Amino acid sequence: MSWLDRPASDTQISHRSRLWLYALGVLVLAFLAVPTLIVIPMSFSHSQYLEFPPRQWSLRWYEAYFSSSGWMAATATSFKAGFLTSLLATPLGVLAAYGLHVSRLRFTGVAILALLTPTIVPVILAGIALFYVFVQLKMVNSLLGIVLAHTMLAVPIVMMIVGSALKSFDLDQERVARSLGATRTQAFLQVTVPQIRFAIVTSAVLSFLTSFDEVVIALFISGGENSTLTRMMFMALRDQIDPTIAAISTIMIVITSLLLAISQLFGARDS
Repeated sequence: MSWLDRPASDTQISHRSRLWLYALGVLVLAFLAVPTLIVIPMSFSHSQYLEFPPRQWSLRWYEAYFSSSGWMAATATSFKAGFLTSLLATPLGVLAAYGLHVSRLRFTGVAILALLTPTIVPVILAGIALFYVFVQLKMVNSLLGIVLAHTMLAVPIVMMIVGSALKSFDLDQERVARSLGATRTQAFLQVTVPQIRFAIVTSAVLSFLTSFDEVVIALFISGGENSTLTRMMFMALRDQIDPTIAAISTIMIVITSLLLAISQLFGARDS
């Protein structure tokens, strides 16, 4: 237990003096994580109802999920929408963040506020507005409509992450490259992008997860052959208590955790 008396920071405060802070941190993490993690053992229950703790253990609900053509089609739609959203939102958000960072225009703050509007407006209002627009454009229940709607939600996230990374980047390095003959595009791709690539990778992962986990807008604009996984889960909970949802939720937790862990490993290797 000698580590308790070791300095916990440059201020020489020992770990022993910070035990209360560590305990508080564990309690906060438990408060946030335990309600989610309870779903995992529930997904292995043999009962036809959601129950915790399970009285009998079984994989029947995972078998029900993987053997259902409806669930598999919705899963495929969510993966396609998430991938395409990440592919579209990441470059748009990076370019927007970079353009606003180097801009010297007077109304840059207004432009930033406008681009962050999707994170400010209640998502249900955005869903209603998108529904009426997409009805006119005949894009309701289409994969393109889902991707465009989710891109609208993901671009501000990319902007904030990349914008934060750019604040710690010295633009003089890019100017030096341009003074040596590189075009602005070449300087951006060869000098700036390599130094903010962790932020870009993190943004791409979060863009995918934003689309993959989104449900409110999906309720308005997805359906039929292009129903997303979260929409089907919501409809199943509304109509009946189906333990298959616990199995799907567990799979989604695993996917989300793996993607975030991979992005953090990429950042650790990059640093």
